[in-house]
Amino acid sequence: MSDHLVIGAGPVGRHVAALLAERGEHVTVATRSGRDTGLEGVGHVALDAADPEALTRAIEGAAALYNCANPGDYTQWERTWPPLAASLLTAAERTGAVYAITGNLYPYGPVDGPMREDLPDAATDHKGILRARLWRDALDAHRAGRVRAVEVRASDYVGPGIGANGHITRVLPGALAGKTAWMIGRTDLPHTFTDVLDVARTLVAAADDESAHGRLWNVPSNPPRSQVEALTDVLAAAGKPPVTVRRLPGGALRALGLVSPMMREIADMRYQWTAPYVLDDTAARAHFGIEPTPWDEVCRRTAAGVAASGRA
Repeated sequence: MSDHLVIGAGPVGRHVAALLAERGEHVTVATRSGRDTGLEGVGHVALDAADPEALTRAIEGAAALYNCANPGDYTQWERTWPPLAASLLTAAERTGAVYAITGNLYPYGPVDGPMREDLPDAATDHKGILRARLWRDALDAHRAGRVRAVEVRASDYVGPGIGANGHITRVLPGALAGKTAWMIGRTDLPHTFTDVLDVARTLVAAADDESAHGRLWNVPSNPPRSQVEALTDVLAAAGKPPVTVRRLPGGALRALGLVSPMMREIADMRYQWTAPYVLDDTAARAHFGIEPTPWDEVCRRTAAGVAASGRA
């Protein structure tokens, strides 16, 4: 039995903790509040992970530190992420714990073709530039022999617990009631969606595997679907018919950004919805032997998760 500390109780953090507990590991989820996730066999601690002294004490002797934090408000990223990431990296270096990072595709920036791990990080918006820098800091520390770091990157999340942070789950409650769904950009283009369970499976596998450290891994994901197709599939899994889907074009996003800082941040990433946005997961499938959760099951879990949150 070994110790594992998971930072964050969002959907990825909860799935990571559950996977570790199921195999008999001693795992603790750290959040500012220390709230109980309700996961069997999982401990909880109240912790400010941006405090490197407190974090170091919390993971002393631990095998791995999982960065599953997700500051949801884009407008706060420049303030929140740098001290948090610096603290996590410092604590991992001090204790020798493997540092496993939940990343995203923002650092790749606009691409022409599928996103592979050997592409340069060429982000054009400040959020992608920031996340690319945080990974570069961890990679530099790994290459210098100060820490063992690995990052997994996933596309837009589907699965339970995503809520308003997911492009499908944001519109799903209304769609389940038969209402028109408004979606960003082109709704007919191929787009990769990644199940949060598969993010957690890949993150745990990457932390466990010393040969996987010191590089990026794209999370195994199902073949791309358009936004309309993905939403229709999830509705069908819930026994509901398709709904009308209308698109919110880039010009409308920019206009909304004049009065909404959050919409301005989303408008900066509209490139993700104006061209195919496809993840190449070949390397991770081959290295870890992980296949994505079957799409039908993903759709059922996504619909059930939204239904459960509506009953909460």
